[in-house]
Amino acid sequence: MRFVVVQIIIILILFFLGIGSIFSDRGEREKKDLDVLHEHAFNRRLSNNLSDFEYSSSVDRVVSAFIKRWGVKGASVAVTKDGKLVYAKGFGYADLESGHEMEPGNVFRIASLSKLVTAVAIMQLVEQGKLNLEDKVFGPTGILSQPQYLTYADAAVEQITIRHLLTHKAGWSRRGGDIMFMPHVVARRMKKSLPVDNETIIRCALTYKLNYKPGMRYSYSNLGYSILGEVIGKVTGMKYEDYVELYIFQPLGITDIYLGQSFKDIQHSNEVTYYVPSGSQQILTYDSFDDFTDRVYGGADIQTLGAAGGWVASPAEFLKLVTAVDAFDTRPEILSEESINIMTDSKNNGKEMFGWKGSDGRGNWWRTGTLSGSSALLVRQQNGICWMMAINTTTAKTSRIHREASRMMFQVINSIPEWPDRDLFLYK
Repeated sequence: MRFVVVQIIIILILFFLGIGSIFSDRGEREKKDLDVLHEHAFNRRLSNNLSDFEYSSSVDRVVSAFIKRWGVKGASVAVTKDGKLVYAKGFGYADLESGHEMEPGNVFRIASLSKLVTAVAIMQLVEQGKLNLEDKVFGPTGILSQPQYLTYADAAVEQITIRHLLTHKAGWSRRGGDIMFMPHVVARRMKKSLPVDNETIIRCALTYKLNYKPGMRYSYSNLGYSILGEVIGKVTGMKYEDYVELYIFQPLGITDIYLGQSFKDIQHSNEVTYYVPSGSQQILTYDSFDDFTDRVYGGADIQTLGAAGGWVASPAEFLKLVTAVDAFDTRPEILSEESINIMTDSKNNGKEMFGWKGSDGRGNWWRTGTLSGSSALLVRQQNGICWMMAINTTTAKTSRIHREASRMMFQVINSIPEWPDRDLFLYK
């Protein structure tokens, strides 16, 4: 009998060692997959001269005049037509001090365009049956039911659903400030050292009463999308960024989009330098109670913004994602038609949209993003054209830059009688 028991124990040990080896191997394979993504980056092969065509001088002239007028150091513009990348060009400087001119492969902080990435990931998990839009997020039966999230000041948080987070209706407002940009307040309240992580920020938010009942009204919330990043991590068992890279970017051939860094000396090699108006007020760095910095480098924790605003990308490469969720039939979609329709519901002035910022109800969708030193604008037009513009400068009139850029871009793009019949996505 003892011999049989020993045999069983040995078999069980070998079984679990084998399972452990499988998971270890899988983890190593996944890491290698992520490394391979960046070896032959599409961005590294793009250059400005590839976008010259019969009417390109019109685009070049108008965009160049725009950045000069607004004091922008550098910009990048990309356009797709019927799913093909027909134009991708940089303007001005990626780094003024070194004289490095902007190329279409330079990457930018895309700020809240990151929310579109997160919304796509959520809808993918919904399609797989791993999530439901009406799933509750908090509480003993919620998705985030870990012990650290079960202490909250307002029982109404148990009513928050995935849909509420996607549509900025979860109950938080920015009346007292945006908690994603208040690390020092969070650290003091939670009695934690800096820098604070995403978990600590969410736990801190739960110590306050909600500003309104979930679902009752719209109030733009970076926190909501940050929580969605945690949801993705919980249901997949992976880091948010790893899931996105392996199951969204990799299948689409996207090889040069990353979560950004807060300080210049550790940012990516093809990332632009960011500029703010001279004389801008210095603030505490996100990771210190003593050190001050320009807001653009160290003022915000870009990594922790993650699912709400942490990705860096070139307009050209980001449009690979956009053309996979644009509802046109010119390229394979990464989501079903039903999911895309749900994401782009234009009711209530676009306030029901997931990831996108707004719609005119006629098939034109847009998304904006702003961080100190960078702005991005993405538009999907109903005529088969998608375009994106990113700039590396905070202008003196920040609040107007998206409106003025949009007006300029619509004007110049709609003036082009014919786009070239080529696809720079296929350039090797």
